[in-house]
Amino acid sequence: MPEVLPKRGPLADPAASVPQDCRNCGAYKLCVSLWLKSGDASLFDRVVKRKQVLKRGETLYRMGQSVEHLYVIRGGSVKTCVTSEDGRVQIIGFHTAGELLGLEDMQMREHNCEARATKLTSVCEVSIDRFEELARKDAAIQYEIFKIMSAEVRHTQELVLLLGKHNAEERLAAFLLSLSQQFAQRHYSMIEFDLSMSRSDIGNYLGLAEETVCRVFARLQDGGLVTSKGRRIKLNDLERLQRVANYRPALS
Repeated sequence: MPEVLPKRGPLADPAASVPQDCRNCGAYKLCVSLWLKSGDASLFDRVVKRKQVLKRGETLYRMGQSVEHLYVIRGGSVKTCVTSEDGRVQIIGFHTAGELLGLEDMQMREHNCEARATKLTSVCEVSIDRFEELARKDAAIQYEIFKIMSAEVRHTQELVLLLGKHNAEERLAAFLLSLSQQFAQRHYSMIEFDLSMSRSDIGNYLGLAEETVCRVFARLQDGGLVTSKGRRIKLNDLERLQRVANYRPALS
């Protein structure tokens, strides 16, 4: 039988009912649609579970694994990658706090890539069965899904353009600018942040050799555009970096 929700009056301040650490999450509007269905946490807690904490290098899910949950990154970062038949690994994305993982796999109910933590990472698990049930009934949830999928399509288009038309400096500059935008959207510093990925992983993602990535980082630093110390990066001149990237920062 369909679930009968208790009748409640409108909340005077809906955001006040949402945990503080959820409000900067990229999936906030999606989750808050669930939260407000009943005016309390009961429905939300049956759909969203805070369960997993992953150490660096641990796997969230693997290629071919059946899809039982969607995952929202609460803290940390995750890289997604695919493995070809000859064993070569290609990184297809880096994902930070607030991003939703697994949405593209809902139709086939099978993960088409592997997701692995690049640092200590915590995630919320979202029951895919309950999520689909609610999404079919609620236009607000459908709209948020549409926006997330639209961003994914744009990411794919920009990545194809970046890899096909840009040289090494342009690729790395665009990559750093895209990270800057991501951190700004989460209300963190857009000019100084830690890179959760290695130089090797950056090269894999951008289609460059690790040595090339290191040389380009050195040139950008010598030119005063960035300051790099280990994985800590500071963008000293965003305008010049945009010129290097030809004003085409790709999504991460």
